[in-house]
Amino acid sequence: MKKNKLLLLSILLLTFLFSGCNYIDNMKVKLKMKNQDFEYIKQGKVEKIVIQSTRDNGFRFVVTDKSTIRDLYGLLSTGKEATENSNLSPDYIFEFQESADKIHKFNYVAGLNKKGVGNFYDGEKSYSVNKRLDNDIIRNMYSLRRPKDFSDIYYASILKFLSSYGKNINSDGSKSLGINIKDDIECAKYVLSVELEDFKYNLNSTIKNAKLVDNNKEDFDILVSMKTQGYKTTVYKSIITLYNKSEGTELKYYVLGNYENREWTILISESRPEKW
Repeated sequence: MKKNKLLLLSILLLTFLFSGCNYIDNMKVKLKMKNQDFEYIKQGKVEKIVIQSTRDNGFRFVVTDKSTIRDLYGLLSTGKEATENSNLSPDYIFEFQESADKIHKFNYVAGLNKKGVGNFYDGEKSYSVNKRLDNDIIRNMYSLRRPKDFSDIYYASILKFLSSYGKNINSDGSKSLGINIKDDIECAKYVLSVELEDFKYNLNSTIKNAKLVDNNKEDFDILVSMKTQGYKTTVYKSIITLYNKSEGTELKYYVLGNYENREWTILISESRPEKW
C-alpha cells in the first residue's frame, strides 16, 4: 500500500512538473519570448548541423554533439521574429539535417544586434538571434588558432599602413583607391560583415576615395592588397602590396604584429623584418 502511494505521488509530481513546464513555454510563446519554429531540433529529429563560412568554402563545422545541438535550440527558440532581414552579407550558412532529403537552411549575420532586424533567416522567416550564437558556439570552434582580437590586428594593420603611407599613395585624393581583402583566403573565414562595416567607416576617416574591392579590381587606379603570410594567437604576419595602375609599379610592405600586455603592437616596414 505504501509503495502504491509513493508511486502515485511520483506520477502526480511528474505530471505537475511537465504541466508546469508546458504552461511556462506556452506563456513565453504568447509573450513572444519564444518561437516554436525550431521544435524539430528539440524533438531530436536533427542528425547533424553543418555551419559553413560564406567567404571560405573550406571552412565548415559539422556538429553532431547532442549537448551543442541542445544549446543551439535554446538560442534559436528564443530568437524574436523580425520584420526584415539584415542588408549585410551573411557570414555563415546553417544547415539542419533531418534526413538526406530534408534540410533546413538559414543565413546568419554574426554579431548583429539591431532591434527588429533579422540576423538569422531563410526564404520565409527572419529572426533576431542572441549574439551568444557567435560568441559561445562558432568562435569556440576556431578559437585555438585565431589571432586574439582579430579585428584589432587585421583591420588596424591596413589603417596604420594608410595613415603612414597614404599621403604618398594618393596625395590629392584624385585617384580611386581599392582596398583588397577579398583575395586574402587565409583569413577570409574570420571576416565578419559587422566588423567590415566598422572598417569602412574608419577607412573613410583615414583616406579619401578609398573603397573595399568586391569583384571590381579593374575599376581602381590604385590597389592596396592584404595577404596574410602566417599567424598564431599572438603573432600575425602579412604583406601589403601597393599597385599603381597608371605608373605600372608594385611595392611590398611587411606587417608584423605581436600581442603583448593585452594589445597588439604593429610594425610596418618596406624591408623584410629580421624576425620574420
